[in-house]
Amino acid sequence: MSGPVYLDYNATAMVRPQAAAAVARALELGGNPSSTHAAGRAARALVEGARAEVARLAGAGPEAVTFVSGGTEANALAIHGAIEAGAERILVGATEHDAVRAAAEASGLPIEVWPVDGQGVADLDWLEARLATGGRALVCLMAANNETGVIQPVAGAAAVARGAGAWLHVDAIQAAGKIEVDIEALGADTLALSAHKLGGPQGVGALIASPRVTLSRLQHGGGQERGRRSGTENTPGIAGFGAAARPALAEIPALAEQAAWRDALADRLASAGAEVLGEDAERLPQTLCVATPGFGAEIQVMALDLAGVMISAGAACSSGKVRPSQVVSAMGRADLAPYSVRISGGWASTSADWERCGEAWLEAFERQSARRREFA
Repeated sequence: MSGPVYLDYNATAMVRPQAAAAVARALELGGNPSSTHAAGRAARALVEGARAEVARLAGAGPEAVTFVSGGTEANALAIHGAIEAGAERILVGATEHDAVRAAAEASGLPIEVWPVDGQGVADLDWLEARLATGGRALVCLMAANNETGVIQPVAGAAAVARGAGAWLHVDAIQAAGKIEVDIEALGADTLALSAHKLGGPQGVGALIASPRVTLSRLQHGGGQERGRRSGTENTPGIAGFGAAARPALAEIPALAEQAAWRDALADRLASAGAEVLGEDAERLPQTLCVATPGFGAEIQVMALDLAGVMISAGAACSSGKVRPSQVVSAMGRADLAPYSVRISGGWASTSADWERCGEAWLEAFERQSARRREFA
């Protein structure tokens, strides 16, 4: 029997060997990057080298990068900065990640949910109408959805937001390393990244800030990260982030080839009655979200896991819980929410992985269908 198949990269990518090696080197080096002795200077060099690589991934200069503990903190820091800069209300995309949604809710400001269409694409006409009602707004729109892979019209949203004097924050955590991400081309004021989504270690991320905005610190202390985020830098994690960012950027064209593997699997599953979510929208090339009425998401995940294939149901940041997808419900398909699963490849995935996933899914579906016929 062949080894296990991992198709849950949108939850956490397999760690790239370059990143693992960089983490190990940093751990062996030791030294605090704020120290002025030789070990401290060597650690600082690792941090700044990684900063340049992460900046390049986001189309920014190194000075724009603030290293944080992960994507959740990056989103929180951006939202805090916008509020400190005068935001009076927050417009949050209906399919945003909980890290954005919860931070917005905790702010105490009025929140409006920005609707999406049946494909999961944000409604720009709605945004323009709501921004015209007055009151400086923070607008939150992810670059690409973590469940469906649907790519949002960020540049269009930026043009509308800029015209209304709004701050645009973009959660680019799923997009970075899968498609081109350029903060200035997108028109974002702030942009969140996370290392473990593109083959780096867990527990490190970055907030990229446009020169147009000034960030306000959430975490006080020694003034690290240009005063934006105090606390001794996670040198091994940051080194691993930088080491993963370089190949992730270089391999974007190769990753695009997985769209053909994704679509071939989608056709196989659709022949058994599965429905592809966001099928008619532009999507990440390695993300497939399908829902099959009567075939529960949790049953699918467990059945495939027993067959040696790892996929997920919805977002992976919900304390291990399998719950109906809020993203699918926001797309107007609450009827499919309990049945949706996500299949996501990455830098080490092969066409054979996607084919084996299809075989395992179809076998599990047939067993489930046979049980339903037996008890009908």
